[in-house]
Amino acid sequence: MSTALDAALAHADAHLDDSVARLKTLVAIKSISTDPAYTGEVHRAADWLAADLNALGFEASVRPTPGHPMVVAHDQTADGPHVLFYAHYDVQPVDPLNLWATDPFAATLVKGEDGETRIVGRGSSDDKGQLLTFVEACRAWKAVNGALPIKVTLFFEGEEESGGKSLPGFLEANKAELGSADIALVCDTDLWNRETPSIVTSLRGLVGEEVVITCASHDLHSGMYGNAARNPIQVLADIIASLRNSDGSVAVEGFYDDVAELPAEIAAQWKRLPYDEAAFMRGAGLTTPAGEQGRSVLEQTRSRPTCEINGISGGYTGDGFKTVIPAKASAKISFRLVSGMDPKKIRAAFRKHVTDRLPPDATASFHEHGGAPAVSVPTDGPFVAKAAAALKDEWGNEAALIGSGGSIPVAGEFKKTLGLDTLLIGFALDDDRIHSPNEKYDLRSFHKGIRSWLRIIAGFAG
Repeated sequence: MSTALDAALAHADAHLDDSVARLKTLVAIKSISTDPAYTGEVHRAADWLAADLNALGFEASVRPTPGHPMVVAHDQTADGPHVLFYAHYDVQPVDPLNLWATDPFAATLVKGEDGETRIVGRGSSDDKGQLLTFVEACRAWKAVNGALPIKVTLFFEGEEESGGKSLPGFLEANKAELGSADIALVCDTDLWNRETPSIVTSLRGLVGEEVVITCASHDLHSGMYGNAARNPIQVLADIIASLRNSDGSVAVEGFYDDVAELPAEIAAQWKRLPYDEAAFMRGAGLTTPAGEQGRSVLEQTRSRPTCEINGISGGYTGDGFKTVIPAKASAKISFRLVSGMDPKKIRAAFRKHVTDRLPPDATASFHEHGGAPAVSVPTDGPFVAKAAAALKDEWGNEAALIGSGGSIPVAGEFKKTLGLDTLLIGFALDDDRIHSPNEKYDLRSFHKGIRSWLRIIAGFAG
């Protein structure tokens, strides 16, 4: 296997310019999924991917959905384990266009002051560049060895950036085909830092709630009704203030009932990671962590549940001043969940927390804004160990087994519908400006991403 791997790595190195040229071609297709004006471009990107994969020896096809199409491709000639690799080929809009230094759909190689070359263009990092790291790894292996050493299914989505509404139904309808894999791989994540790879083994879940407090039947003059009338903004403010304890913990009853501590080996590894808490806070213009006291910033942002107020509305908020006591006030509040927490239980506990604190003349109504459980992968599983070893061989540093503070819904859908665990391995950097003007992907990330997947493929096969 080492000879086959060495030959594939050498081929990837020698043909990096060809790989970059294909990325430029894919970036040039304006697959903006949220804007109906670009529907044809989204379909064109799907067709391009399917054609490229068929030419590479996969059995690939474009699959229609009620929204944008999926691309599914198979190469299952090997006797090794079976992986399902997921990525998305749609991109965000480019507005405001005037803030781009180059044409967002003409991937441009730009050398930075640090000497690193960047591939600048919409989708270069999120997610076309990441998608192609795996495809190019398969291309290099096949070019020198004839056939892949593991079974591979590729699954590319065309509406991840616009809500992914077709994904659950597509997975349910095709679970016999897609669920036959042993493990799912997702590349929509980052390196720990420029020299340290990472494997995301847990994703926080999410509960989104909007609460509306109503008091009077209509807005009131504050001179005529002040003091006597219940003010829904005050009621809402009191309730919001009650959500946190003085030590930064969440005060909703039962919130931590199902929250487990980090496994000892993962906690120990996190302490070894190069991480500057103060620099992280300074990057947001802050100085002092506000979460649970006694917890590191890494724990607060990656392995502990949260309660955050995302928006408040009520009364007169326009220019000038209006002396009004509003009839209604509302807040949008989100909870990030960790493994073991039930979204339905947390939603019910929050609503009880609110209603238990309502004074006379105040009522509350609630509006649900999505909910999903956290996703975690056993860190002692064989695929994790092999992927970590392969990444260390390529990068020279131990791969960080980390939790993500965010939520990537597809991983939860894979677990719920297909019964598959997901390894999230990506090569982006936190300064890639995804969703923003001048999005970029370091050429080094693209190149070493291809090499990393080659090593992982060999490791899984071995």
